[in-house]
Amino acid sequence: MELNGCVAAITGGAGGLGAATARHVADAGGTVAILDRDEAGATLAEDLGGRFLQLDVTDAAACADALRAVAGEGRLDLMVNCAGVAPAARTVGRDGPHDPDLFARTVAINLTGTFNCASAAAAIMAGQDGRGADGERGVIVNTASVAAYEGQVGQVAYAASKGGVAAMTLPMARDLSGLGIRVVAIAPGLFLTPMLEGLPEDVRDSLGRQVPYPSRLGHPAEFAALVAHVAVNPMLNGEVIRLDGAIRMAPR
Repeated sequence: MELNGCVAAITGGAGGLGAATARHVADAGGTVAILDRDEAGATLAEDLGGRFLQLDVTDAAACADALRAVAGEGRLDLMVNCAGVAPAARTVGRDGPHDPDLFARTVAINLTGTFNCASAAAAIMAGQDGRGADGERGVIVNTASVAAYEGQVGQVAYAASKGGVAAMTLPMARDLSGLGIRVVAIAPGLFLTPMLEGLPEDVRDSLGRQVPYPSRLGHPAEFAALVAHVAVNPMLNGEVIRLDGAIRMAPR
């Protein structure tokens, strides 16, 4: 897929990894739609010459409506799912068992929300003309996490949700292969997202030193660069790609 001229929808695009991806795609000549609950995404979308749609990814019907609006009478070429939450709670804590509502909300946003947008995007892409020698109709990039493999203390809900994103990558890619739609997930490690930016500098530096090489926190632009490469490399399909500087997370 050529990024120049493509139409991309990015959930969680108001900040962090999603915002960096939106900037990268727009700089490459693509048209970007930012889908987010945070209205700050409207300012970024305006800066990028794109559009903003406020969206709760847990609402499947709203996801389908938003993506149809993005495609309009044209196309939807690239779907990037970055919306997510990362609560901290142990299976049994000081106040008793893990709040089941918190667990369900985490799964609803991180896993079901990703599925909602991926499946709705695929339905639109399936009706488009294929492009290029392989007849490609679209690309879906989902965001997993290294927590899918090495969830830490207090990450039971987050790890379960991201493990689900990783696990559905191959079957979804196989489901959509006959339609000319690729599906890839990226599993980032420790990245300088708004959540980590709020930590004291010495804490951020300590986290960065845990990464074998480069020994620092990842930059959102590096995540965006991988999304772009996934989009343009037609042999990347059905894979979960770790983007983590070779870190393997300790229990805590």
